[in-house]
Amino acid sequence: METAALSQLLLETAVHHGEYEAVAPPHNWWDWYAAYMDARRQGDHPAQAATAAGRYMADVKHVVA
Repeated sequence: METAALSQLLLETAVHHGEYEAVAPPHNWWDWYAAYMDARRQGDHPAQAATAAGRYMADVKHVVA
């Protein structure tokens, strides 16, 4: 992935994580970022990726928003 595309994906991830962080208990932001970015890399749309990241946090990290 080129730097410009990665930068854009990081910005998008930060925006969506802000929505999650507002309602989630304390957690490691990088866990959510990794799950979101992996879902986007696999072709999920932003809303689907956010859902996938939330599911990962709940199922794997036991952080439920």
